[in-house]
Amino acid sequence: MARFRTRRAKVGNWYEDLCLEEDTLKEFVEKKERGELAVQKTQLLKEHILKPVSLSVSRDGGVHFGDTVMLVNIGSAERQCSAVSLNAEVSRLTQKPTPGLLPPCEVSAGPALQPCIRTAFVITSVDGSSDGTNLHYEQSFALRTTSGFAGGFFLTSDICTFQKCAKKSRLQEVSLEMQGSFLSWWKVVHFDPQERLEHEGLPVPANAKVLIVHCKTNRALAVLGDHVLWTMYGTEFELTAHTFLDSHKAEADNNHWWICTSDPGQEGLVLFNHPSDQQPPGQPALNDQQPAPSEGGLQ
Repeated sequence: MARFRTRRAKVGNWYEDLCLEEDTLKEFVEKKERGELAVQKTQLLKEHILKPVSLSVSRDGGVHFGDTVMLVNIGSAERQCSAVSLNAEVSRLTQKPTPGLLPPCEVSAGPALQPCIRTAFVITSVDGSSDGTNLHYEQSFALRTTSGFAGGFFLTSDICTFQKCAKKSRLQEVSLEMQGSFLSWWKVVHFDPQERLEHEGLPVPANAKVLIVHCKTNRALAVLGDHVLWTMYGTEFELTAHTFLDSHKAEADNNHWWICTSDPGQEGLVLFNHPSDQQPPGQPALNDQQPAPSEGGLQ
């Protein structure tokens, strides 16, 4: 007599498949309880790295050691305004003993200009200068992320090699490292080559156009508008240490940075609340050159 199989008949390695499904579900529940799911890590990273930070207020118009600032590049017609940003991935996140980031971390130039843990940097002394003293042109200093979740990492760069270079442009790489060394020393240089010697040793003004040069390699910090990075924070530009010169042998706008502080009179940055105060006479205001900066980023 012929036997017919119904839909309820179990064939093959049905018991092994059932055990595998149960183990997969059990592993999922355990990871969820420990907060190790990818969606949970992403949410935890968003909550911490996008927390607002209060930038320092410059009472005398200068930059001081210990100040918490943002590094902003105004951009150009082809490139929007951007700020040096901590480009941390979920793989760099640790939760024990407290939530934080593991070095090394990448950096990029992002369009989000809100002061937060991701975009805030501390002017740190490397020559024994006390906090509160003015930073001067050509004086060495270090740029460090805020303590706590960001880890207090140092903005570091080194000579470009085949194994260590920027991902897309293959130029000199810039990253964040745990230990500060000579590789994390930078200096502020006047943006005009004809006035550079005259300004040497003078206090660095806040919210003014300057160059940030790496001490070891003598390469200027630069944002590359033609090299786009797709990150979990959105579309951003690659950040590197490379000096771009125009036809007059002067540094291009890729290397121009504003060390931004907070506006004591109202919310936001002095650079955008008082654009006419940051431009030399006879030049159009920043808002006339560049559309209003995007407040995009991670929502």
